[in-house]
Amino acid sequence: MSTEVSNNCVIFTKEFETGLPVINEHFKFIERKINISSTKLEKDEILVKNLFMSLDLWLIGGLKTGTKSYLERFAIGDVLKSSCISVVVKSNNDQWKEGDLFSGFNGWEEYTKVTPEAAKQALSYKQYLNYALDNGIPLSYFLGILGVPGMTAYVSLYMIGKPKQGETIFISTAAGGVGQVLGQIAKLKGLKVVGSTGDDNKVEYLLNELKFDHAFNYKKVDIDHTLKEICPEGIDIYFDNVGGETLDIVLTHLNEDARVISCGMTSQYNVESSYGIKNLSVIIPKSILIQGFLVLRHYGEYHDSFQKEMLQWIKEGKLKYKEHVINGIENSPQAFLDLFDSKSFGKYVVKINDL
Repeated sequence: MSTEVSNNCVIFTKEFETGLPVINEHFKFIERKINISSTKLEKDEILVKNLFMSLDLWLIGGLKTGTKSYLERFAIGDVLKSSCISVVVKSNNDQWKEGDLFSGFNGWEEYTKVTPEAAKQALSYKQYLNYALDNGIPLSYFLGILGVPGMTAYVSLYMIGKPKQGETIFISTAAGGVGQVLGQIAKLKGLKVVGSTGDDNKVEYLLNELKFDHAFNYKKVDIDHTLKEICPEGIDIYFDNVGGETLDIVLTHLNEDARVISCGMTSQYNVESSYGIKNLSVIIPKSILIQGFLVLRHYGEYHDSFQKEMLQWIKEGKLKYKEHVINGIENSPQAFLDLFDSKSFGKYVVKINDL
């Protein structure tokens, strides 16, 4: 019996230096097939069917030339890659069997052949994926609240933020995949939580659904004046995902011994000239800590505590999470571009296949 099925994908087709990629010029959707029964696997390799795929702003670092990124650049003709939740459909690995759930960095495609190294790294996720499935927690959450975005929020807050009850935290891009998690954890820890976003509907979500103490649309207000009004006691922790002028303004509102978690620079992704920070001198007299953060450097240290605590909070209804689900791998190029326009909010996830 033939087991030939579609294995459509998105490939990188042309380099670019500025702006955003153009569909069918820099990356494009390709139709192709795979015969599962005749696919050969080397020792310890597995073949997985991808169920859900993550879309993230930082992936653009792998597409642009001349851009410093912690993500290895894609080569022309490469299938693009993202974090995925998958199911094993064929295995030559004693630790993986058909039907096992898998979490890894796979292609923008329907099926992916997984290397022995990647298969080994993914073993730590197996029990948590099964727990989520058994308890009615969406598997797509492992690309968001239970994946890299959620772990970024959890680890950076504990490791750099070192939150103390009664302190004030300000979060930029607060309705995004990381910000919405970070704010809720901060509330659980007894902090005053303030968030900014670029859309009135997102402001309402932060206030009414996630119970932030304050939230505002940065496009409609004077950020400096607004922070003076809602944070008269100053800011103890700033989660910075935008950099640029916002960071410059926030620096003047930070308290002594404040902590700045530098996680992204979205305002600088598509500009010809970077914004020059003017207020850095405040960090010396106030002993302010500014620290960059990449969650994968701390994966092993925090993985188990993160999964256990977050799963428990979700099961108890203490954490909410908003996703924007796009159906079909063929729609992923446009959905990726939509990320930069903030046309929807919550964690962007592409549903590729059913379990």
